[in-house]
Amino acid sequence: MDNKKKKKSTFWRRWRATYRFVIFHDETFEERFSYKLNRLNVFLVVSISVVLLIAATFLVISQTQLKEYIPGYDSSELRRQAIRNNDRLDSLQRTLQQNQRYIASVNKVLRGDLDLRELETQRQFDSLQIDTVFVDFPTSKADSLLRADVAKDDKYNVLDSANQTIPFVLFPPITGTISQGYDASVEHYAVDIVVPRNTPVKAAAEGNVIFAGWTTETGHVVIISHPYNILSVYKHNASLNVRQGDAVDPGQVIAIAGNSGTMTTGPHLHFELWSDGYALNPEEFIEFEQ
Repeated sequence: MDNKKKKKSTFWRRWRATYRFVIFHDETFEERFSYKLNRLNVFLVVSISVVLLIAATFLVISQTQLKEYIPGYDSSELRRQAIRNNDRLDSLQRTLQQNQRYIASVNKVLRGDLDLRELETQRQFDSLQIDTVFVDFPTSKADSLLRADVAKDDKYNVLDSANQTIPFVLFPPITGTISQGYDASVEHYAVDIVVPRNTPVKAAAEGNVIFAGWTTETGHVVIISHPYNILSVYKHNASLNVRQGDAVDPGQVIAIAGNSGTMTTGPHLHFELWSDGYALNPEEFIEFEQ
């Protein structure tokens, strides 16, 4: 028991033993600084310093942007930013795909062709349409008059009257005799209207000119983008009165009819209608006076 008490007393004496820390001048050995300390004080000072250093490091990292450089750290702000960036990327991808489809449609309009699969799809769609004229059911006189008025209003509307909220009507771009109508079986996705040379060609509806230029086969060409993804095309003109980027009003003169290009045999207007990359029969939406 005495040995244990003696060892314990000796241990504390060592930790409490006082030492003097002295700094002397190198040449004169003059005492410049001295400080009394013991092992216990040194241990406490070092321990407190380490704890303060750890706490200061934690606060600096947790309260500043330095935490973002720690591998594996994932803050809520970073997650929100990643989500926002992902949404923007998806939006840009959708916009890019829409623009690519739009450009492809315009190129298809300029070439005047349809993919065979799209043509077959369009033919199947046309075959499913039912002509209500042949549906026999009893109607009153008032009902018949109402139906006639509605049919007259919607006859030349390019949009589905059941879904539209704003009427969109196309007007004849020119007056003349139709020499060749729309015929998808021979890849003629237009109506050819024979007119005297230098007859004014008018815009079928309001829109923006997305192409006004020259092609070898179709001569001077104008393509107008209308609301609801409708495109109207005017080919074989003698000259153009609009440029790409111009905004046009319904009935505005956009060109002069002629006989330009290699795929023509006389003065006429080759007029096409397209919707979302699909060719439409212009005679179903416009009454061409003959």
